[in-house]
Amino acid sequence: MLSMLDAGPVWPIVLVVVVVIDIVALIVVPRGRKPTAAMAWLLLILALPFVGILLFLLIGSFRLPAKRRAEQARIDGIIRSGVDREGLRTMQTDWPRWFQRVVQQNENLTALPASDGNEASLYPDYQASIDAMAAAIDTAERFVHVEFFIVAWDDTTRGFFAAMERAVARGVTVRLLADYVATRRLKNSTATFAELDRIGVTWAWMLPVMPLKGKYQRPDLRNHRKIVVVDGRIGFMGSQNLIDRSYDSPKNIKRGLKWQELMTRLTGPVVAAVNVVFLSDWLIETGEDLTAVEHVPATELERSAFPDSLLCQVVPSGPGYATENNLRLFLSLIYGATEKVILTSPYFVPDEAMVYAITTACQRGLEVQLFVSEIGDQGLVYHAQRSYYSALLEAGVRIFLYPAPYILHSKHFSIDDDIAVIGSSNMDIRSFSLNMEVSLLVRGASFVAGMREVEQAYRDAGRELTLEEWNSQPGKATFLDGLARLTSALN
Repeated sequence: MLSMLDAGPVWPIVLVVVVVIDIVALIVVPRGRKPTAAMAWLLLILALPFVGILLFLLIGSFRLPAKRRAEQARIDGIIRSGVDREGLRTMQTDWPRWFQRVVQQNENLTALPASDGNEASLYPDYQASIDAMAAAIDTAERFVHVEFFIVAWDDTTRGFFAAMERAVARGVTVRLLADYVATRRLKNSTATFAELDRIGVTWAWMLPVMPLKGKYQRPDLRNHRKIVVVDGRIGFMGSQNLIDRSYDSPKNIKRGLKWQELMTRLTGPVVAAVNVVFLSDWLIETGEDLTAVEHVPATELERSAFPDSLLCQVVPSGPGYATENNLRLFLSLIYGATEKVILTSPYFVPDEAMVYAITTACQRGLEVQLFVSEIGDQGLVYHAQRSYYSALLEAGVRIFLYPAPYILHSKHFSIDDDIAVIGSSNMDIRSFSLNMEVSLLVRGASFVAGMREVEQAYRDAGRELTLEEWNSQPGKATFLDGLARLTSALN
């Protein structure tokens, strides 16, 4: 009885605290946040006030610290000045007007212009792409820039590391950036960076979570970019990380999972823009400005003389920018399409704007296809993705499932027969808001023809999901899909 009396006055205090939390949440949470994300956070906080508010304080900020955002803006200003000084803007009157506006939009958001006279080749084979990057490094005379979300020294990447070692031995400067959280959590990360130290690679972490050293931001804001630049004249971009196809995970190996990727090799003026993304990330992470020694201006790069050379534009995005550059690019292209839209994304968890763009394309009479994996490696994302299938299939989207045990990790899409995008960005809320990504916009029928071959290989390997099959899904799976969809909005 005494214990109950003693505890009595506590409950009014708890009630007052809960009411205060709810009122503050209603004021603070919606600010600058999409309605769906705000609603998800408010539901969590109202249902579980103390747990919800702690999670919000930990991961509620979807922007990098103000200092980092200011530095990105300063760098963008420097890039714009260089573009103006060197007269690098490319805008041709024979482009469709809507496409001119997309190019202009990208440059307004990122400072990076489009360039013509480029060549590109696609690498859908996992080991072949790593070997191609290693072969390019073997041609290096001045510098090599390597930037990956995940870096590992294993049997698959050993040739890449050997190429870096040979480059260092020739007197070439090799610099490497790796995402702190994604790479540090690997079991062999210590051995990986010991090897980098041994061979003489200069390396740094991206977005380190080191609060005792004054380096901290929301811990799940990550740098997801994949870039290799050799002497400023050869570039690689795409979806693939520098690691074995199983991601060196015992769980993946046990399930027999293998990642399917797509990379592109670039030459021409666009490589200068790819290099600028690396130089910007290096400057932000290390404070070292390499522009004077390791920047090759686009004006010094040879333009392709072939009539089917490509127009390319690099579009970096992420929480360092004021808006979602990649999402705006994707939406603009889908709304500009006149014949077909073919999407490939391993983690397809779109926001409402993307769903409307895709389903509206179907309603305009376009052919719309989506390639995803039959199975998932991340349960929550997998179920959230599945929650969109019904609406897409009903709208007329054809969904193709890439077969197990492969995880279709490629990230690209094509518009009509002459426009494509390839890069590191998934079509999900995380890639739009929380990850630093880099995408490549390409205009050129030859490039899209190559992407069509890749897409056909996906069709041949997998199978089409029908609305009839989907409607026969058990109720338990539908419940899990819906629950996961709610949690996916917590950004």
